[in-house]
Amino acid sequence: MPHPDIALPRLLAHRGLSARAPENTLAAVRAAHGVGCDWVELDVQLLGDGTPVIWHDATVRRCSDGRARLAELDLPAARRLDVGAWFGDAFRGERIATLAEMLALIAELGMGLNLELKVNRGRSAAALVESALPEALDALPPERLIVSSFDDDALACAREIAPPSRLALGVLFEGMTRDWRARCEAVSAFGVHADWRRLSRRGAAAVKAEGYALLCYTPNDPAAFANRWGWGVDAAISDDPTCYTGHLP
Repeated sequence: MPHPDIALPRLLAHRGLSARAPENTLAAVRAAHGVGCDWVELDVQLLGDGTPVIWHDATVRRCSDGRARLAELDLPAARRLDVGAWFGDAFRGERIATLAEMLALIAELGMGLNLELKVNRGRSAAALVESALPEALDALPPERLIVSSFDDDALACAREIAPPSRLALGVLFEGMTRDWRARCEAVSAFGVHADWRRLSRRGAAAVKAEGYALLCYTPNDPAAFANRWGWGVDAAISDDPTCYTGHLP
């Protein structure tokens, strides 16, 4: 089935330019744009009140001055958190971004987005997809949006909402499982998103032979990653794409 005509860049900024700004924030996306990144990868999940926000962890402990589980917070409570000071004083006062705010920024900057549907334990995949996906589809054209997930239910729900011609789906793998083809076929996937450290040359060849795009996360050492380009990898999702300057084939 046809997919959007996505011109994948060689490099995507992981959670924004997360090597230089607090991850998954508006500041990190602005920083990525500032160094010339055309695409970013970000995580979305729901607050306890159902608001989709850009966040990775099940709790706010690692990346804010709070300690709660995300599912325990409504938007006013989440807004009170400082999600920048942990990274550096220059980002003190940064606030958690709603999906709507992030999509508006990405659209304004003309960037592409790989949006990961983050289904943490005990959370509903369907609720996340039904809340977040229509917003993303409304905000960005098909050629500038990839939606990915480790969660098969989330991907299946996403495919029910939008056909392959409207939405590119990426299936995330820590290691390539024996059923990887079946998982991709079940959702008419656009691409495979693989942990670069666990990807083999044989696995990469199989993915490319089936016609899928191959994206790798999260290589931050261009020299160590160099041979993967020769395996047919299309794009790398890196914390700091600028470190690849002069190291791309």
